[in-house]
Amino acid sequence: MPRAQAHVFIATSLDGYIARPDGSLDWLMRAQATAPAGEDFGYARFMQGIDALVMGRKTFETVLGFDPWPYPGLAVHVLSRSGAVCVPAALAPRVQPSALAPAELLLQLAQTGVRCAYLDGGELIQSCLQADLVDSMTITTVPVLLGSGRRLFGPLPADQAWAADSVQPWDNGFVQAVYTRQR
Repeated sequence: MPRAQAHVFIATSLDGYIARPDGSLDWLMRAQATAPAGEDFGYARFMQGIDALVMGRKTFETVLGFDPWPYPGLAVHVLSRSGAVCVPAALAPRVQPSALAPAELLLQLAQTGVRCAYLDGGELIQSCLQADLVDSMTITTVPVLLGSGRRLFGPLPADQAWAADSVQPWDNGFVQAVYTRQR
């Protein structure tokens, strides 16, 4: 059986960081405040095609601080090498910790009817790219230089070819590119 497709939707700074060294997203929150009223940069449309969310533990811990919980009604799988994830009781019906490798989890999700999974979290995205599991990436570049932080991309075992499907600029300086993996 084929695995669930894996898709990324993420923002980076102009110099390729997705968070500050401490994981803070303050720079992104400030930048989002410049968005035109009601503009979500295609996020709602992207989420319409998503059956499940797969995120890393650190990202989950960050998202726990968001109010309200940003993924109501969506199954969330939190990957942790140890499987130890503290899930609040209110989220327990929808949030499932897992110690599976990403490839194993995507196969398991496909067996439960999941066709498209949203990958979130820098380390998870990097490990999925290393295993050549990512099918598409929507990357919104925010015109700010951070100088340091957590990078979106890391080492790969081999080159990967990607096709640019679309590029969309916005008046506030954001530029979004959608890429599809060429296998």
